[in-house]
Amino acid sequence: MESAAGAETPNLSAPATPGTPAPLFAGARVDSLSYERKSMPRCRCLPVDAWMSSNACVVEIPAPDVSLPRKLGAEFVGTFILIFFATAAPIVNQKYGGVISPFGNAACAGLAVTTIILSTGHISGAHLNPSLTIAFAAFRHFPWLQVPAYVTAQVLGSISAGFALKGVFHPFLSGGVTVPDVTISTAQALFTEFIITFNLLFVVTAVATDTRAVASSPGSRWEPP
Repeated sequence: MESAAGAETPNLSAPATPGTPAPLFAGARVDSLSYERKSMPRCRCLPVDAWMSSNACVVEIPAPDVSLPRKLGAEFVGTFILIFFATAAPIVNQKYGGVISPFGNAACAGLAVTTIILSTGHISGAHLNPSLTIAFAAFRHFPWLQVPAYVTAQVLGSISAGFALKGVFHPFLSGGVTVPDVTISTAQALFTEFIITFNLLFVVTAVATDTRAVASSPGSRWEPP
């Protein structure tokens, strides 16, 4: 019987490996994946007139207290950086005989957008585009009262970047001018712009406003409704 009891309760402890240092802190081991992570409170899109309600999502997850002038300044600086670098790349490419290549032009614009989003996204949302600001307002994710101010800041930032480019690269400016090719008609150019703008706003508004898309990203947990 004793041998049977000993067989039922084997010794699960393994001998220590020679040379293994002792733990710095005694106690149970805590694994970063062993505890229950608390998910962020879920909220749904609310109309603009319900933002100040006591049951609104803004009350559950307070937004950063950023004044409108700071938001406009961030939009101005962000739009200036985007237009300057995205236009300077093809100008330099033309000036030095194609040293950057079309891939370098696209990468320059993409890196500029990434930098702006990471640096000013927490301040103004980094819209950088009047069409994006209007789209957010149309889907009730942005107040209409701030749309004219945002659009004005974005337009002024882009105009300032254009004058800065003229002062730096004159007379090599034709490389950064976006005009339709002579081989296509005006209708084809308009349709191309429609498709490109649709794809841009579809992706940005879907990722920025759909809480399920954000929650299903790697490293986070999503619970079905």
